[in-house]
Amino acid sequence: MSLELLLPPDGVTALKTSWPSEPRVFGRGTTELDRVVTPELLDHYIDTGCVPAEEIALVKSGPSLHPDCHRTNGRTDPAKLRKLYGDGYTIRLGNLQRVVPFLADVAKGIQQETGYSNYLHAFLTPPRSQGLLHHWDQQMAVIAQIEGEKRWQLWRPEYPAPMREYQESFRVWDPEFIPKWESAGPDMEVDLKTGQSLVLPRGWVHNPHALDSDERSLHLTFAIRERTPLWVAEKLVAAAIEDPEFRRVILPGELLNPANLAACTQETRQALVAYLMAVDVEQVAPALCQAATTELEYTT
Repeated sequence: MSLELLLPPDGVTALKTSWPSEPRVFGRGTTELDRVVTPELLDHYIDTGCVPAEEIALVKSGPSLHPDCHRTNGRTDPAKLRKLYGDGYTIRLGNLQRVVPFLADVAKGIQQETGYSNYLHAFLTPPRSQGLLHHWDQQMAVIAQIEGEKRWQLWRPEYPAPMREYQESFRVWDPEFIPKWESAGPDMEVDLKTGQSLVLPRGWVHNPHALDSDERSLHLTFAIRERTPLWVAEKLVAAAIEDPEFRRVILPGELLNPANLAACTQETRQALVAYLMAVDVEQVAPALCQAATTELEYTT
């Protein structure tokens, strides 16, 4: 059971039955995750240069550095990484489920248990430093603190249920956000310690840092991409390709004339409604279940 590596039994139950809308801290203790993904393992991963160069980001209280800053001849340069880390930059190791077999199994297990594809990043932050500033994410995150401590300042969502590209932080960013949040103070503040996990629902604004710690911080973020009714709708509409009516050519004269295109759109909508009403949901449901537990989300 992969979720049991991240959360205690009550945390697993909460994810499976209610999918929390409020952040919550759980005592994880020491699980197989902690025994396998150790600080020494990740240090060795960095120092051997085995990290794929495209999966590294270096952040210090702002945007990521240009990739050339940690590469030599296009490849990961461990010496450059360590120098930048010494200068206070957080090292983000992306998509570990693609390169660490144990974590590939964990990610697959989470999808089998939830129906949601997922990915995970590691964040190594030097003492008294900060990587990412205030932002929000498009999916539920479970943050497992592996070493040290990190403070998470949290604010309620600015937008309800952001997902995919819709209402991403940088797309709808307002320069007044941070002054407003800082003036009001966080709605919640968590000092996440080694052996604890934070369940962070999508959309919650977070400002994580180790500015007050004399220890480095290492945590894993498991990003769990929820399925939504839109996902079901997309699957149903995609199956319409089997109907020749939806494969006919829309002529340039229709496509480039707003009046003609409006009429075409109305006809298509009517045909789509008729098609969907005829779908045998009992027959389709098993295929959707299979897709949920096997297919990866768009960038996973």
